[in-house]
Amino acid sequence: SETTRYLNQMAIKLHRQIYRNQKEKSSRIASLFKTEIPLLFNKNARFIYISLAVFLLSALLGCLSVHHDSDFANTILGAEYVQMTIQNIQKGDPMAVYGKMDEEVMFLLITTNNIFVSFLVFLFGFLTPLGTLWQLFRNGMMVGVFQTFFFEQNLLHTATMAIMIHGTLELSAIVLAGSAGIALGKNIFFPGTLPRLESFKIAIREGTIMLIGLVPVFVLAGFIESYITRHYNHMSLTANILIIVFSFTFIVGYFIVYPKKIANKITKN
Repeated sequence: SETTRYLNQMAIKLHRQIYRNQKEKSSRIASLFKTEIPLLFNKNARFIYISLAVFLLSALLGCLSVHHDSDFANTILGAEYVQMTIQNIQKGDPMAVYGKMDEEVMFLLITTNNIFVSFLVFLFGFLTPLGTLWQLFRNGMMVGVFQTFFFEQNLLHTATMAIMIHGTLELSAIVLAGSAGIALGKNIFFPGTLPRLESFKIAIREGTIMLIGLVPVFVLAGFIESYITRHYNHMSLTANILIIVFSFTFIVGYFIVYPKKIANKITKN
């Protein structure tokens, strides 16, 4: 209604006047990760599940595609990469690609690329939520094709243990970035009672804060991939599983369970 729009506009103006020149507290960063980022993920929880569903379904589609057409892996992963991997398998080191680059250089390249991918997934929300969903579909498809390729080489267990050491954090963060992108597209094209421009500004601000919360996850994933994954042949199954379990527990705990607890606490107060 017109009354709702008027009240929304008044609230926005008052918010600007209050916080326009307010100095940031020294504990701003701590507060950001302790409260603000978790609350934003809780606010967009339904988009996390949508993002995850699209990612998993596209991964399944990738599996089925490779199963019915062996050349499909060349199309998605690249013929050069597939050929190189086959040669590594024949040499007895299927994941040799992780040990070919200097650790420091690999860490910088992988971390930068993963952060870039997350921002790309988010920014494609400008093209409606379908833009972000398309990026999630592409990434999920690649994962499905990759895993099925190694399954057909009778190396699914080896590939899964090596990849998921860092992939648990990396892939989860991409899915979480997808939730921010879906929220961006939704707020731009379906602003509700807010003016479209104001809804857009809010979505950009909140989405950027959500991505800031994911940067440490990508840094940790890049570190693991660069310094630990290369030693997959010498790691025990127990060590592999522990890293994967701790990574998964952190993702679920910090981005889903903890945000819900904070939101419920605030609601009760």
